[in-house]
Amino acid sequence: MKFVLLLLQSVWLIASTLHLSASTNPARLNPLIATDSASASISGFIFNALVKYDETGQKIIGDLAESYRFITPTIIEFKLRHGVKWQDGEPFTAADVLFTYDLIKSPKTITPYASDFRVIKNVSVLDDYTVRVTYEKPYFKALEVWMMGIVPRHILIHDNDIMSSAFNTHPVGTGPYILKQLEFSKQIVLEANPEYFEHKPKIDKIVFHVISDPMTRFLMLKSGQIDVDSLEPMQYERQLDKNFKNSFATLELPSHSYTYLGFNLRLKKFQDPRVRQALSLAIDRQKLIDILFLKHGHVCTGPFLPGSKGFNDSIHAPKQNLTQAKALLKAAGYDSAHPFEFEIATSNSNAIRPYAAEIIQRQLLEIGVKVTLRVMEWQAFLNTVVAPRKFDTVLLGWSLSLTPDPYALWHSDSDVPGGFNLVGYHSASTDRLIERMESSTDPEKIAALQRKIFASIVGDNPYLFLVIPNEINVYSRHLSGIKPTINGIWEDYIDWEKK
Repeated sequence: MKFVLLLLQSVWLIASTLHLSASTNPARLNPLIATDSASASISGFIFNALVKYDETGQKIIGDLAESYRFITPTIIEFKLRHGVKWQDGEPFTAADVLFTYDLIKSPKTITPYASDFRVIKNVSVLDDYTVRVTYEKPYFKALEVWMMGIVPRHILIHDNDIMSSAFNTHPVGTGPYILKQLEFSKQIVLEANPEYFEHKPKIDKIVFHVISDPMTRFLMLKSGQIDVDSLEPMQYERQLDKNFKNSFATLELPSHSYTYLGFNLRLKKFQDPRVRQALSLAIDRQKLIDILFLKHGHVCTGPFLPGSKGFNDSIHAPKQNLTQAKALLKAAGYDSAHPFEFEIATSNSNAIRPYAAEIIQRQLLEIGVKVTLRVMEWQAFLNTVVAPRKFDTVLLGWSLSLTPDPYALWHSDSDVPGGFNLVGYHSASTDRLIERMESSTDPEKIAALQRKIFASIVGDNPYLFLVIPNEINVYSRHLSGIKPTINGIWEDYIDWEKK
């Protein structure tokens, strides 16, 4: 009988499945061009980078690289792990690293991540397990750029067009999980990689349920059909019962993200700084937090988040001032006879954003501004509004890394197809500050320049910086091995077990 119980228990563990949700279909499961959150999240289970942050988020350690060293301030040498295999059994070597670099720099690859690699002079293969990277000048993110997932040369060398490659829906990585099933608008199934170089993950399968409707996702979570998810503040405060709290643990942290309203600065009506300032003064940001997030959040004051070295605590969000806002609009030529009008475009993939747009619409009406709303499904929003830059304003959010690079979002050169400078922000003074910052390797100098960049961008008002929401993570108490850190719960997920 004891043997039977042990056998049943081991079968149960081997067959364990982690159920997660995705609000949208992944666009491309290729780390070089995965720019939407679903693609980035799922491809993170499939691919590895050369380096990664440790659990403190402060130190960079090896991933596919066993070690690294700076030979000079502009030369890094990576020693790669031996014995790592691609998920089709082929060996991982330095040739894959060089190929990934060449591919991301190729003009055929439309990706905002290419800007991270722009100051690299060359990448050379010294032997199968040694890569040397030479930079044109010292670069503050010389190591961080190699947190990009590495892709297999032996597969993609035969592709002429990476953007439409079959690889994007049939990826092969070195990571802990292998893609086994991709059913759009239904589910994505990953299975544990038995040859993963650390060890086979203890949870055998991960299933992403693609559910666009937030209420359906919430009901599945409450019924135990999803194991790990995040909650909206309204759900957390008003819609949880005792059984749920007995079944799920909670971890609430400030998110590494912010919500913003971005002006299309290519349009003449948004090029008058008085208009942008008036719109900013009309918004009560704290009210957005109180209504939408039930106080689970903070007012966003600029492009870097509190706690980062570049955060400028001398800059404060403007207080709502309707009188001054009306005066600025009148000076810009707008009044009740000729009101300022524009459209806010956003997606319903985030449950709160359509409501945020409605509140902003009502607040702006108080100064006579007429706002129309366009709420769309994510892929349609991405393909017909964001990518072609066909919008007046967009209500969106950015997730930031622990070492945010302002170049990608704020430098004039990033206003290109596929780039992250969505709003067309151009500032010669901000560009110069960014370039000075990126050429430095002195942490204190970098931080000081980032604080100046922060002030310069906020002064130009290309966005209305709105809210830093808290992340309310919940996870099933059937899961063990979870180690919550300041960065969330996903540290060492390959060691999680599910009872």
